[in-house]
Order: sequence, then structure tokens, then C-alpha cells
Amino acid sequence: MTNKEIWQIAMEQSANDLNCNASDFLEIENCIVISKANDLSRKYLELPFICNLVSYGTNIVASVQEEYQEIVAEYIGKYDCAHCFETPNMHILDEKLQKYQARICFMAEYFLPDIDLLEKKKCPYPTKVLEHRDFGDLYTDSWSNALCKKRKELDVLGVGAYDKGQLIGLAACSADCDSMWQIGIDVLPQYRRQGIASALTSTLAMEIIKRDRVPFYCAAWSNIKSVRNAIKCGFRPAWVELTAKPQKTVDEMNGV
Repeated sequence: MTNKEIWQIAMEQSANDLNCNASDFLEIENCIVISKANDLSRKYLELPFICNLVSYGTNIVASVQEEYQEIVAEYIGKYDCAHCFETPNMHILDEKLQKYQARICFMAEYFLPDIDLLEKKKCPYPTKVLEHRDFGDLYTDSWSNALCKKRKELDVLGVGAYDKGQLIGLAACSADCDSMWQIGIDVLPQYRRQGIASALTSTLAMEIIKRDRVPFYCAAWSNIKSVRNAIKCGFRPAWVELTAKPQKTVDEMNGV
């Protein structure tokens, strides 16, 4: 699998998610499409989107419900591509969405492996490749980044690190779509800063590639330790997303 193939697979998946063409992400001009449900989209997405902005660095592809098309077109047409994903410009879109009882909810950066940089890193503790059947009693707070209790059926593969038989670190992936598996990582606090996270993440990424899937990694831009782990393992920034949700959903997440 080459870097070019990895990026093409990612853009094709984003096209399934947004209801557009993969080539739309390479255009100079921004693109707006109407969001629709798609059986090939990432399984955790709630479609249709109110508004979801995606950029692979060249332009913005906006997938929206029809009633938001005009305000989103005005927004992405007014500001520079990168600035549409950050404050203060983002407040403009958020204020207009509030009139429809919607708010900006998620901002995330996604990473893809660079095949020329990805390599299995050494772990100071014994490791073991795990499969779905091994995750049964691991759905606890300690492993909530690696595993997802709400979508247990998607957790398909992992790599654990052990100290005297005790699990101390876990990288696991969810089969979010047919071609791409998303990596999450947890290390117990007392075992951090020993290179365990990068060892488990890189090993899992290579195991995913062996299975002819593309590993990908997501982090909030402010999650410095997570971004550092991605970079250390040979992942590089690939695309960014900004997603709006109903006001009620945002309030619930904030405990309002």
C-alpha cells in the first residue's frame, strides 16, 4: 500500500460520508453538497449532517441539509479556508446556526500514516495482539479511548502491553468503515512517558495495514499529547472536520 493509495482511499471514504466525489477535495474552489444517508459512510456518523465542513488542505467541501445551504455558502465564500475552522470567524457561522437551534459541536484533525515513516517501535514491556473476543471485560474508564462501549461490535483489533500479566496500555481500533479502521490509545497514568503509547500505536497501525485496511487517527487540535503520539508513530495531518449538531445535543454534552 502506497501513500498515494492511502490518501485516495481516505478521500473516497470522505466522499461517501459527505455525498460528494473524491475529486472534490482537490479542487481549488469550495464545494457545497446536500447531505444524505449512505450505507458506505463511517458507521458512527449521524446523517444527514446539519453542516459538516471538510478540508484536505486545498479547499472546503461542505455537506449540509438544504435549509443551511445559503448561510454555509456565504460563510465559506467569505473567509480563507483555514480560518473557517477556527475562531474568530467560526463565531459567525455558529451565530447563524443558532437561529435554527443548531451549534458548532466538533472540531477535529485526522491523521494518516506515512508509509516511509511508519515503523514498529520497541515497547519496554511485553505486548500481545488482541482481537474482538479479548475485549469483553475491558470496557472500563481506563480503556475508554481505545475501546467504545456504545459500539463494541466495531472494536476488531488491538495491541496490549503488560507488566507482570497486568494490562498497562492498550491501542485498539474500530472498523468504522470497510476500508479504514480508527486507532485509539490508553496508557495507565503511572506507566506514561515510557514510549508505550507510540509502541502500541505503531504496532497496531502495521497490523491494520497487514489486513489491507487503512489505519487513521483522530485528535482535537488542542490534545497535544495525542498529536505528538501520532507524529512520533509516523502519522501526518491529512484532513480537518468541523461539524454542527442540534442545540439540544450540544447542551446534553455540556451537562446543561
